[in-house]
Formats: sequence, structure tokens, C-alpha cells
Amino acid sequence: MADKKGSKTIPQHSAINDDEQIKLNEQQRRRIQHTFKLYMEKYFKEKMGKGVDYTKVILWGDMLIIRGEGFLTEPEKYIVATESGKDVVNAARRQVARQHSIDNQAYFEQTLNARVIHQMYDIEAENDFWMHVMVFDRVLTEGV
Repeated sequence: MADKKGSKTIPQHSAINDDEQIKLNEQQRRRIQHTFKLYMEKYFKEKMGKGVDYTKVILWGDMLIIRGEGFLTEPEKYIVATESGKDVVNAARRQVARQHSIDNQAYFEQTLNARVIHQMYDIEAENDFWMHVMVFDRVLTEGV
């Protein structure tokens, strides 16, 4: 099923209980992980002017984990080399992560047909690493 923008949603299960929703099988899970990876790479390229060198998306159980490496610009790499600069870059990138969450939570919820109930993100500018973890209100994948 696709909405007007072309994003794919997981159809609701047509069982007796309307609140029951299907869980993604392995093939569906991998497809959505890949879709989210491409989406995130495009998002950061458009917003920051620089994409992430490495993006990994893991959808498992009731969680979506997105991690990236190689997101710092050349000036940020220079600044982060100092102790005070590390704090400045971490704070700036935490703001980027907060905005990413604001901009994209509805997309993830709509695509997965589930609601985010907890989330956190962490930035390690000194290691050029970030991650965002979302916990949903239901189990999304089979086998968990």
C-alpha cells in the first residue's frame, strides 16, 4: 500500500481484532531497513549539504535503530580535535539530531503503522558517530 508521496505503509491485519497489526517478515524488514537507509542519507544530504559516509538501519522487535559514521564536515573535524571544540560540535550535532527527530518521526510512524513511545539519540563527535533509537508501541517484526 502506498500513500500520495509513495512511501509504503504496512497494511493492518484484517483479523477480528482491528488493533492487531501484522508483523514484518524477514524480506519486508530488510526492504524497509533499506528504504529508511536511503531516506536518511537523502535527508542529511539535503539538510546538511553532506551525507553520512556510513548508515546502518536495524528494525528489530519494537525498535528502530539508526546509526551513522562519517558525518562531520572538514571544519568540524578540525574543531573537534580540541577538548572545548568537542563540546561545541557535540552540542551542535545534538541539535541536528533533535531536529531530525522532529522532522522524521511522523514518517517512521506512518510507514510502520506504529507510534514512537520512547526515543533517544547520542552523538560522539570525537568518534564521528551518531545513533538514534526509537521504541514503538508494538512489536514490528516476526520472530521476536
